[in-house]
Amino acid sequence: MPLIIILIVIAILLLASIRQINQYERGIKFTLGRYTGLMDPGWRLVVPVFQTSQKVDIRTKAVDVPDQNAITRDNVSVKVNAVIYYKVSDASKAILEVEDYKYAISQYAQTTMRNIVGEATLDELLAHRDKIADRIREIVEVETSNWGLKVQNVELRDVSLPADMERTIGKQAEAEREKRAVIINAEGELAAAENLSKAALLLSSTPGALHLRTLQSINDMSSDQSNTVVYMVPVEALKALEGFIKKQ
Repeated sequence: MPLIIILIVIAILLLASIRQINQYERGIKFTLGRYTGLMDPGWRLVVPVFQTSQKVDIRTKAVDVPDQNAITRDNVSVKVNAVIYYKVSDASKAILEVEDYKYAISQYAQTTMRNIVGEATLDELLAHRDKIADRIREIVEVETSNWGLKVQNVELRDVSLPADMERTIGKQAEAEREKRAVIINAEGELAAAENLSKAALLLSSTPGALHLRTLQSINDMSSDQSNTVVYMVPVEALKALEGFIKKQ
């Protein structure tokens, strides 16, 4: 009977000592409060009372950076939000170097985003989001690498402007489109005028070309029965015809 009790106690202690570390996790082991090693995936033994452990998820995580009020370099008030993708590259640092690495990277990203947006103009912010996002990623990565984190990507999701500024930008865009339309129209008229000038020179310098062109125009007009064509006959031709009739 005592042997059975001893075996039961040993089994309970053994079960209490087993820690399962999944493939997407790493375990941190402490012995008498001191860090003593990293536990890889699988079943691992942790001596009760003397040792403790903590699991760290090493999968890629997405942190939503909420709307941040910022003022651009040209004094325009904007709201910017972003998302940061990162993963734990060193599980021991993520536990030993920072109290809560998830909260820490979120707060650091918010501060960095406000600072970087403040260094850019509104046009740069709207036209070069990727460059600004890369700049935020570089700065955040430098600091968080000391926490055992690897920042993989930063994306600016939305840039909100005041209503009056949106109207101003809309008017500016409309004016720019009208300007391009006028330029394109003028370029088209210039090209057409140049082609007509070349055609006129070619017709005038080629014998018989003008007569052929006239005949072609008459043929085009006669193809539509609804057209009424009036021919202007030179006075000299009429006088010649009148003289011919008198002789008859």
